[in-house]
Parts: sequence; structure tokens; C-alpha cells
Amino acid sequence: MSKRKSSSVSDKPQKRVRSEEDDEEMEDANAGESDEEDDLLSKQMLGAGEVVSDAGIVESITLKNFMCHSNLGPFAFGSNVNFVVGNNGSGKSAILTALIVALGGNAHATNRGLSLKGFVKQGESSAEVSITLRNKGRDAYKSEVYGSAIIVDQRITREGLRTYKLRAKSGQIISNKKEELLSILDNFNIQVNNPVSVLTQEMSKYFLHSKGEGDKYKFFMKATQLEQMREDFIYIKTTKNVTEEKVEQHSECLKDLKRKYLEKEECYKSLASLDEMQTKLEELQKQMAWALVAELEKESEPLKDKLQVDRRDTEKYNQKVDEWKKKVAEAEEKHKQIQDRLEGITQKIQELQPKSAELKAEVQKQNTCLKSSEVTAHRCKANLRDLEKDKVQLSSRLNDLKLNISQTTGAESQARTERMEKIQVELESLSHQISTLSQQIDQYQNACSRAREEQGRMRKEHEVLRRSIDANKRNLQTLESSRSNRLRRFGDCMPALLSAIQEAHKRGKFKQRPRGPLGYLISLKDPELALAVEVCLKGLLQAFTCDNYEDERVLQGLMAKVFTAARRPAIITSTFLPQVHDTRKRAVNHPEYPSMLQALEIEDPVVANCLIDQRSIESILLIKNRTEARRVMQGKNPPQNCTQAFSKDGDQIFANRSYTAEQTRANYLSGDVEEEIRHLQREAENQNGQAKRFEQQMRKLDEEVRQNESLLKRTFVEQRTTKDKATKLQLELTDLKNVEEPQSEDLRPLEEDLEEIVSKISSKCAEYDKARAQMAEFKASYEIAEQEYKQHKEQINTVAEEADLIKDELNRTDQEVMKSKHHKKHYDDKRSTHLHNIQTLEATLRGKEEQLQTSIAKATEICSERLEIRRTPKSLDSEISRLKVKITTQQEQQGDREEVVRQYKEALENYNKMAQQMKQLNSFIKSLDSVMKQRVQAYTELRRQVLE
Repeated sequence: MSKRKSSSVSDKPQKRVRSEEDDEEMEDANAGESDEEDDLLSKQMLGAGEVVSDAGIVESITLKNFMCHSNLGPFAFGSNVNFVVGNNGSGKSAILTALIVALGGNAHATNRGLSLKGFVKQGESSAEVSITLRNKGRDAYKSEVYGSAIIVDQRITREGLRTYKLRAKSGQIISNKKEELLSILDNFNIQVNNPVSVLTQEMSKYFLHSKGEGDKYKFFMKATQLEQMREDFIYIKTTKNVTEEKVEQHSECLKDLKRKYLEKEECYKSLASLDEMQTKLEELQKQMAWALVAELEKESEPLKDKLQVDRRDTEKYNQKVDEWKKKVAEAEEKHKQIQDRLEGITQKIQELQPKSAELKAEVQKQNTCLKSSEVTAHRCKANLRDLEKDKVQLSSRLNDLKLNISQTTGAESQARTERMEKIQVELESLSHQISTLSQQIDQYQNACSRAREEQGRMRKEHEVLRRSIDANKRNLQTLESSRSNRLRRFGDCMPALLSAIQEAHKRGKFKQRPRGPLGYLISLKDPELALAVEVCLKGLLQAFTCDNYEDERVLQGLMAKVFTAARRPAIITSTFLPQVHDTRKRAVNHPEYPSMLQALEIEDPVVANCLIDQRSIESILLIKNRTEARRVMQGKNPPQNCTQAFSKDGDQIFANRSYTAEQTRANYLSGDVEEEIRHLQREAENQNGQAKRFEQQMRKLDEEVRQNESLLKRTFVEQRTTKDKATKLQLELTDLKNVEEPQSEDLRPLEEDLEEIVSKISSKCAEYDKARAQMAEFKASYEIAEQEYKQHKEQINTVAEEADLIKDELNRTDQEVMKSKHHKKHYDDKRSTHLHNIQTLEATLRGKEEQLQTSIAKATEICSERLEIRRTPKSLDSEISRLKVKITTQQEQQGDREEVVRQYKEALENYNKMAQQMKQLNSFIKSLDSVMKQRVQAYTELRRQVLE
């Protein structure tokens, strides 16, 4: 930024002697001449024993509460090239930004913000930058005043104001004017806005990435100050045009002087009677006095009539207030009665509940007994049926044995019996094996089912985690891009949209420039409330507002071009007002906690009005502690005009309910971008680790499912083989059983068995009849108990339905109470306003009456008898003024003619003097045109030579 030069022969850092133009000429000269000049310069420097010029070097810089740094520096710099290195966030960009701002540059030149207040550290009231410039050598600036160094101290307040203090080497304050700083910078040739002197990151990116030759030409023009020269020419030309306009204005003054001169000349020609005009003047003054009295009386009449009408209307307001007060009392009494009824019914239901439980237990007991008796009856019936079958089979067997005469050998019967016993043993073994395989199949199926359910659950959780990871990646990209441009927090397309809006506004497509996004145009006084404000405003942070529907259509078109795939922000259309709404009557005013309107810093009244209209931020409290917020909002006396409150964690608290916020961190209004980025990075690392664990568990479950399915398939095959083998053995056993063995001729045991079965049938019939009778008794008892329980249950349901109806009625009554209170408050407010208007009207009327009495007294002093005047005081005053001017003029003409002659000569002299000055100015403008023409030609020739 400051001027540097190469080392001398003794390797000591020195300042360069030649200007930038001399350096350019040296570069164009041949090498021999350059060496000779260097030798000559070295000899001069060594002979003098000191540097020729050593002014303008930045010796040190100190930052306090600047950007994100509490105290940075002091940094001491060398006389030659300096390198500032460090990690991200260590303060490199802050040093460069502080140099630009402290040496007179604006916020836009830094590419770090839109206004100076953005450089004040969050939570601090001001920022300070101190820069020490070396002031030695022949180029020193007022070395007798400042000494060997100039200290530039700048202070930037939270409101965006900055003040300068220029100190000498000793610390004495020399000046606090920016003009003095500009003189110092011009003397040292320090140009903070010149990209050759100060090249910011954004300007270097713009220059390197720019593909158009026109952009590079603009950069060249700015770097070589040719652009500044062109702007100076334009400024001089504009000043000349203004001078010409002023000359034309003075020409009009010259005409006025000539007219005045002619008027003085005509004063000799007109003389009138002063006595007649004086008499007429006195008569007009009398009329004027009583005309003022009549006008005041006329003004008081409407006030009296309105006061009478308002006093009559007061009774109507009183009646309305009493009427709604009575309705409120009636509604509250009705609400209390219904609530008492509801409490009685609730008590009745609570009293009926124990008996209901007893009746239900009795029904269950009778049902158990009934089921037991039914089982006994069915068992007796089944036994009886089995005995009948045995009887029939035994009878048939006896008959068949008697008829069967075939005989088989005992050896065949013994072999068949042994085979049957062997098959029976094998069947039991196979049955046990089949049962074991079935249990294994159930185990494998349950294991596969549980694993698949676990896989489904983990897939859902993994999908949710993946969406969260993608969202965090987008948020992280947005935050990283918002390091240099906070606007990107509201979407990657927002900078392009605002550029399009600005361009359209320059072209006149908007009647009023739209504002937005609204979240970008507000800031927090307390950073801890960022989450609460975001949860409250939600989508309004990204919304835009327009003055009219034509501007809205234009903005919709711009959004359609910019937001091709992303979701478009909302647009709110409302007429722009130059001042913020007056919310004193409906705003919440708590002594301890601020409203959202008080907690926000909003410079644009259009943005403030939009948030007031859309979200009623003047009636929302911000209370950091959620427990304290519930106590304030849900206590006996909630704050007046307060509709809801938000805690710093985003909890939303109403007078009768509260909601917990799903959002845990602020995305748009958080102050520390780096902390948000680090938090998202840590969260992304945790989520990536969790995703890897999910993938490992899912692979493990997949392997487990494959193993269980393989075992299940193998077990199914083994079970099917075992069942086939058991089926074959069962068929063989059935065939062996079906073989009839020859019976012995002794049938007596079978006959005895038949008699025993007949006896058992008789006893079972008696037992079955007894069981049926007992079942009928239990059934009757169960039906009686069940009927009693149903009746009691219906009674409870009837009471509960009645309670539901009463609850509905209670809700309606509650709404009626709130409505009545609202109407009562409405008429109370209207009556208060009405009474206040009456008091104001009475005070105005008293003032008018006092003014009338004073006017009557003055009129009586002027004229004792009242005059009836038809003319207005304004017309009388105008005529009196004209008459006084005429009398004065004629008195001057008639009283002192030498004075009139003197004034005439003076007017003539002023006219001639002004005419001579106008002639000289016109001659100077012509000379200036000629000089400017020559200088423009020289500038054009210089630019052509530089370009060649």
C-alpha cells in the first residue's frame, strides 16, 4: 500500500526517490542508463548519510473489538516487504480490512460488509483501529507539527458512525477532521481504493476469473488513475455548468436591480393625500379589531355544538359498558354453574366406578363357573357317547367271533405282534424327532422374522440419518459460502436474486424497490435470542415484501429465472410507509423482558411494518428461561397485550398451553459463523460414524438372515424325509392291525365286558343329568349378573354422555365469557378515548373563550362601539398592509427628496457594478472552456501513449 524501494549498497532498507512516472520511464530506458542512475543515486544517499524520503510507511497497527477479534496487535512492520501469515480466523483479513477502513475507505471497498457497523464485534458497542505512519524525510507532512510519526485513531460505533483522531508522535491530538486525513493520504500518495495499492480477495478473484477484455481495461484504468482523471474532468465540467446556471440566476438579479432603479425613478411622479389615507387606515384598523372578534366567535360555535353532542354520546357509551359488564357477570355466573354441574357429574361417575368393578368381577366369576359346568356336562356326554360306541362294537365283535371259524397258527400271531411293537417304537422315535425339527423350524423362522424386522427398522433409521447428513452438508456449504457473504445463509440463489432486483430497480421496472430477505435486514440486540426469533418468524426470514401488485409480478418473474429448481421465497404485498407503525396502544410493555420488536434492530421502517403486520411482533415477549416464561404467561395476571412468549430454546408459551420447538439451533441469525461451521462439522462426523455403524450392523444382520434361512431350508428337508418315513411305518402298522386273529371259543370275558359297559352307561346317564341341571343353574346366575352389570354400565355411559354435553356447553360458555370480556374492554377503551376527546375539546374551547375575551377587550380599546363587519380579517389585513406601504412610500417621497435621489443613485450604481461582474464571469467561463479543451486533448494523448 505504501511506497517501497530496493535496498542500497549497504543493504539498509531505503525509500525510493522517484515517483511512479519516473519508475515507468526507468523501465523503458536501456540497461546502461539505468545502472548509471542507480550509481548516482547510491552516491547521493551515501554522501548525505540518510534516506532521501522515508514517509508513508505503515509502522504498526492495533485492532480492538474489530470484526471477531477482541484485541489484535500491535503489529510492528518493517520498512520493506512484509508477509502476514496465519491460520484461518487468525486475523490476516482483519488487518487488511482495518487498514482500508481506518485510512478513509468505505465498507464496500473491503468486500467484507455493507456498512461500517458490521465491523464491530458482536456484543460490543464500538471498535477501535490505530495505525502509525512514518513521517520522515523530504516528503514528510507537517513534520514540525506531527513529528516523525503520524498516529491515525478511528472509532466505529454500533450505529455505523466513525470518528477520527490524528495524533502526533508525542500522542497530542492535532485534528479530528477527515479532510486532514485526506490531505495526509494525498501527500503520501496512499490510495486504499486503488487495487494496485490494496488488492482484496474478492477483487483478485474478480480480476483472475474475468474473461472479458473490457473488465481488465476497467481495472487498468482504475489502477493507473486515468479513471480518476476522467472523473475529475467530469467534475470540473459539472462545476462549470453549475457556475453557468448561477450566472444565469445573477442575470435575473440584474433585471431586478434595473427594475428597482426604474421604480426609484418613478417615485417622483406620484404624490397622494396622506390625511385621507391615514383616516381610512384608522377606520380599517377598527373594522379589523371587531372582525377578529367575530371570527373567534364563529370558530367557537362548532366546538360548542360538538361538545354538546359528545356529552350526549357519553351516556350511550356508559350504557354499552354497563350492558356488557352485566353480560360478563351473567356469563361468568353461568360458567360457574355449568362447572359445578360438571364437577357433580364427575363425582357421580367416580362413585359409580367401584360398583361397576364389583359387578364385572361377579360376572367373570359366574362365567367361570358356567364354563366349568359346561365342560363337565360335555365330558359326561362324550363319555356316554364313547360307552355307547364301545357297546355296539363289543356286541358286533361277539357276533363276528361266533361266526368266525377260521383259525391261524400262534406263530403268525406272535410274529405280527412283535413287528407291531417294533413299528410302534420306531414311530415314537420318529414322532419325537419330528417334534424337535418343528421346534427348530419355529426358532429359525422367528430368528429370520426378528432379523428382517430389525433390518426394516434400521433401514428407516438409516434413511432418516442419510437425509439428515444431506441436510447438514447443504447447511455446511451454505455457512462456508456465507463467510464472505452473509446473504448466502438464506440460500445460494439469494445474491443472484438481489443483484437482479437491483438491476431491475435501476431500469425503473419497480415503483418501489422490494425489501428482502427480511431476515437479512434485521439484527439481534441479544445473540442468545436467535433461536427464539427464528422459531417465531419461521418462513418470514426468507420472505420479500413489495409495495404493490405490479412490483410483485415483476419480482415473481425474477424469482422464476433465478430459482429454477429451489423453492421460491414468499412475497408479501403491502403499501410501503416512511415511518414505523405506532404500536404503543397494542404493544406489550414488560418491565423485565423485551418484546420481539424491542429485541430487534431494524433500520428500514418497511421491514419493521411488515413484521408487525404479519407476526404482531410488538405483542410477543422474549423470556430466556422457559420456567419463568410459563410462570409469566400462565399465572393469574398475564402481561397486558401479550399474546404469546418464546424462550431462548424456541419454546412457544401461550396463556393456556405451550409447545416445544423442533429446531435446536439458529440457522440464519446466529452471530458466530465459524462456531456454527465447527458445530455442523462435528455433527457431520458423528453422523458419518453412526452411518458406518448402521452399515456394519446391517451387514451382520444380512449374514445372520442368510445363515438362518440356510438352516431352515435344511431342517425343512429333514422334517419332510422323517414325515415320509413315519407315514410308511404308520401304513404298515395299520395293515398289521387290520389282520383279524382267530379267537378262542371262550367268549365269556367279552360278555362280561359287555355287561360292565351296560352298567357304566346307566351310571353315566345319571351323572350327565345332574351336570345338565347344575349348568342350567349357573347359566341363570350368569345371565342375572351380566344383566345387572350391563344396566350399571349403561348408567355410567349415560352420565358420561351427559358430562360430555356439559363440557361442550362449558366450552361454549367459556368462549361467551371471553367474547363478553372482549366487547366490554372494547367499549371501555372507546369510552376512555371519548372522554379524553371531550376533555381535549373542553380545554380547546376554554382557550378559545379566553382568546375571545382578550380580543373583545382589545377591540373595545380601539373602538368602544361594536361594528358589524362583513369582510374577513384576511382581506382587511391585506388592504391595511397595502395602505401602510403606500403611506410610507409617499411619506418618504414627500418628506425627504434627497434620500430618494440618493437611493436612486445607489440603485443605478449597484446595477452597473453587477453588469460589470457578469461580463467578467462570462469572459472567465470562455477562458475555462479553452483550457479544459486543451487538457482533455492532453489526457487523451496520454492515455493513447500508455496503451501503446
